[in-house]
Amino acid sequence: MHFTILGSISDVETFATERGIRELPRLRKFYSRGRWRKRKGVATVKLADGTVRLVELHWYEAAGIGRKEFKIKRYLD
Repeated sequence: MHFTILGSISDVETFATERGIRELPRLRKFYSRGRWRKRKGVATVKLADGTVRLVELHWYEAAGIGRKEFKIKRYLD
């Protein structure tokens, strides 16, 4: 599903780091080594069909590399 994040992401928290991330070898292969964290937060997004929704997002993040692979986990409205 394609979407665009509108505004900023709020209520950001880290829920997995390094060994707690199952995808760590793949992340290192595609984006390089880094201190990877799996994070979640709440944001307003615009879906491909033009609908605007409040959602919970999950993504991977590492210092110097940035935020990668956003995905919508659930709709909040």
